[in-house]
Amino acid sequence: MLRFLPSPVCATIMFLLFVLNLLVWAVPVYVMILIKVLTRGGWRDRVSVIMSNLAQRWARTNVLIGDWMLATQWDIEGVEKLDLSGQYLVSANHQTWNDIYVLMKTFGTDAPFFKFFIKKQLMWVPILGPVWWALDFPFMHRHSREAIAANPALATQDIETTRRACERYGDQPVMILNFLEGTRFTRAKHDAQGSPHHNLLRPKAGGLIFALQAMGEKLSSILDVTIVYPEGACGFWQFFGGRMKRVVVRVREIRVPSDFYHGDYAGDEAFRKRVQNWVSEFWSEKDQLIDSLRQQARREMPA
Repeated sequence: MLRFLPSPVCATIMFLLFVLNLLVWAVPVYVMILIKVLTRGGWRDRVSVIMSNLAQRWARTNVLIGDWMLATQWDIEGVEKLDLSGQYLVSANHQTWNDIYVLMKTFGTDAPFFKFFIKKQLMWVPILGPVWWALDFPFMHRHSREAIAANPALATQDIETTRRACERYGDQPVMILNFLEGTRFTRAKHDAQGSPHHNLLRPKAGGLIFALQAMGEKLSSILDVTIVYPEGACGFWQFFGGRMKRVVVRVREIRVPSDFYHGDYAGDEAFRKRVQNWVSEFWSEKDQLIDSLRQQARREMPA
């Protein structure tokens, strides 16, 4: 344990260990990328499963590094009954890029490796870009409102990307992560939106329902993940330096109404309203849970 080191030194060492871990696991992953390019059909699916297992081991090693370097206290509940062979759609609140590490820690080896929607421009990120492609991460265009107004056909481009990505998973174990807020929470964004929630931005139901319908009824359930940083969210470097003292995570399974798999979200206004109300309801419950967890954490903090 190196927790006694000054924060800047600790942050530097942990950053270098994360980079080293990435480079170590990139070697077998890049071998599998080459094999995946050269294979088709069932063999390609097997390669995808192997790559997901390698990625999960990379994530697990990151968590072990964090456990060794940091004194963060973890309070995690709700992952005890997850199925390693299942397919899940994960919805989480989003405050900082540290949320990704928190999700690695939360699910560990108790659930399939998670994948998330990322901007198409990130395909060109060194080392990681080809890995995300080979792991079948959905690359989204995220067109501006102005671009869609000029060319309405662009509005359906990301929907089609979502459908194709989810279909590629077939019967493979998978978790698809969707930050319903669409961006990281800040008080300025919250106020600009006029969000009715105290701790959350307005949820975007469309992305959730499109992913849900693309995965179909083989989906095990939606996992609603609530992440709370009792001392407040911090940046990556502060996290590496050991300033994230405590993290509280609650995971609950949400069963999906059966007709949600088949409704027309874009064309049926009544159905769209039902979905939005359903999402708003569990989003309001999440907001109340965050308040409750923060109050409990304050009571438990030493005087």
